[in-house]
Amino acid sequence: MTKILTPKPWIEAIAPYVPGRSTTDSGVKAAKLSSNENPLGTAPEVREAFVAASKGLDRYPDAGATDLREAIAAHYGLDAARVIHGTGSDEVLHLAAGAFAGQGDEVLFVRYGFSVYPIAARRVGAVPVEAPDVGYATDVDALLAAVTEKTRVVYIANPNNPTGTYLPRSELMRLHGGLPADCLFVVDQAYAEYLSPEDDDGAFELAQSADNVLVTRTFSKIFGLAAERIGWGYGPAQVIQAMHKIRAPFNVTTAGQQAAIASLRAKDFVEASRLHNETWLGWMADEIGKLGNAGLRAVPSKANFLLVLFEGRVTAEEAYTRLMEKGFIVRWLPGQGLRHGLRMSVGTEEQTQGLIRALREIVGAG
Repeated sequence: MTKILTPKPWIEAIAPYVPGRSTTDSGVKAAKLSSNENPLGTAPEVREAFVAASKGLDRYPDAGATDLREAIAAHYGLDAARVIHGTGSDEVLHLAAGAFAGQGDEVLFVRYGFSVYPIAARRVGAVPVEAPDVGYATDVDALLAAVTEKTRVVYIANPNNPTGTYLPRSELMRLHGGLPADCLFVVDQAYAEYLSPEDDDGAFELAQSADNVLVTRTFSKIFGLAAERIGWGYGPAQVIQAMHKIRAPFNVTTAGQQAAIASLRAKDFVEASRLHNETWLGWMADEIGKLGNAGLRAVPSKANFLLVLFEGRVTAEEAYTRLMEKGFIVRWLPGQGLRHGLRMSVGTEEQTQGLIRALREIVGAG
């Protein structure tokens, strides 16, 4: 019998991550509102720091990202020794599964959660387990009911991607309180900087005191550094140490590290980005609300995007295609069970207003 080389069965079972599109079918210039990037770009001083740091291309970056981790710790009031850096928060999410789950284990997350979670589970041979949602949001009781003696990692994004929903502090604490001590609770806060201060979910406080909590964040969203792929995590020393053992060396570039440090100092830019998002996210939600008679409904969001549900004559797929023809690229997510929804990032004022005008025309309300 002839033998052939084949991947492990759990690798074969992975449905690859599908990024938001950058171009239209026809190749025409379009407003990219599919990847939740910062429509205001990147702070000028951050660009300057990036360029200045690019002079040392012949040298490896600091493998420990010491200055970056110390800057993160100072900015958020954390312990630098308990900060881990990654190639985007995606790598940190993968490290969590890699260090604490394996064959025969289970990795739990909510329905309509971030699509990286099942990939991270299958990559290490663990079984991804999806708990039912409630109104497109996290259902704490459903998650706790899905926990078994095999559960090793629980992921929750707060605010959640792709729905934008938010789990308040009391519910986050209740969820953690119901998890077994040998289960790592990962709170993915990629969009946390868009929240108002009163919406702090308390995850950092949990990570400071509990032995099984990891918080992840990214510089790709509000800080405007998506191209450099810089993320980080914070957790107990023993959790971070285990993840460092399997972290890729030199994983964040020298220029990226310096740009990230500079972005933490660009407070005016970050606040302007937050206020822009607050204004136009609210405006988008109000405008979608006016299209209820046409079957459109927006899921309440605290991120920098809206999940718009199409429950009338015009389908999400049709709207996706026609929006692209009109120069607007949004995100259709049939692979995540959201054939009836489109995720739309907040763009510039011009892009956001143009998107809504195009939608009104498509559903016959323009």
